[in-house]
Amino acid sequence: MVANGQNPKTIADCLLIANEQLMAAGIDNPRLDVRLLLAEAISKETSYLFGYPEKILSNEELGHFQMMLNRRLKREPVSKIIGHKEFWSLNFKVSHDTLDPRPDSETLVEAVLENVSDTTQAIKILDLGTGTGCLLLALLSEFQAAQGLGIDISDKALAVAQENAVSLELSNRSVFQTGNWCEGLEHGWDIIISNPPYIGLDEKRTLSPEVLNYDPDLALFAEDNGMKDYQRLIPSAAAILNKNGLLVIEAGQGQAEGINTLMSDAGLVVSSPKKDLGGIPRACIGRKSV
Repeated sequence: MVANGQNPKTIADCLLIANEQLMAAGIDNPRLDVRLLLAEAISKETSYLFGYPEKILSNEELGHFQMMLNRRLKREPVSKIIGHKEFWSLNFKVSHDTLDPRPDSETLVEAVLENVSDTTQAIKILDLGTGTGCLLLALLSEFQAAQGLGIDISDKALAVAQENAVSLELSNRSVFQTGNWCEGLEHGWDIIISNPPYIGLDEKRTLSPEVLNYDPDLALFAEDNGMKDYQRLIPSAAAILNKNGLLVIEAGQGQAEGINTLMSDAGLVVSSPKKDLGGIPRACIGRKSV
């Protein structure tokens, strides 16, 4: 990381030079990425960078920052580099075995809260394809008398979810176990939530390098134009919901109508999908009436 023949020494130098490098590499929103990486390199909050731009970095801090910057230039996501990402104002560990928690998925949590008025209930929540555990743990942070189960086919993802439960002090109300959607699960769930794989195999070429090269294929892709896992999990999830139980599932762009049809065919009363901030119907909602 060199500019005009000079090595950077201060926070201001690093922010300026690294931002130029990420811009030249065609990376979106480089300023935010640089701030997050530099704050991690010097073990400070991002606000510290603005307050002390003249601070001279140690050789160790510069080396750490350079290493992380090189990884970002190879299009590795910032969250994978620093090992964590915020979701629902909570800090989640991430790894190459999990999807990054994304702001769009917060729409599912919002949809649950809008459809369950009493957050003091001692309800049971099931998260299918839990990954980092972000959906389940976000809900448990809101429903403080609830118990939750997270299911995933990946043992490595489950290990990350368990770490997140411990760090968020929610491990006493959550369990994580290996499974394939609803197989072997008994009836008795008040809320079932899921963000299954929904990207069609023919869409691979449209994905950014950050997703295609660094997120697990197992959590991304599904056959039948991305609909295969919906077809499997929706009928089985509907069967194990309690009366008045709620099923909330994340939809990819253009998939909400098909998901609603599957929910209706499974006997659920379907509500209008909740849109994300981009205006895409993101959270499909079904309730079991009998």
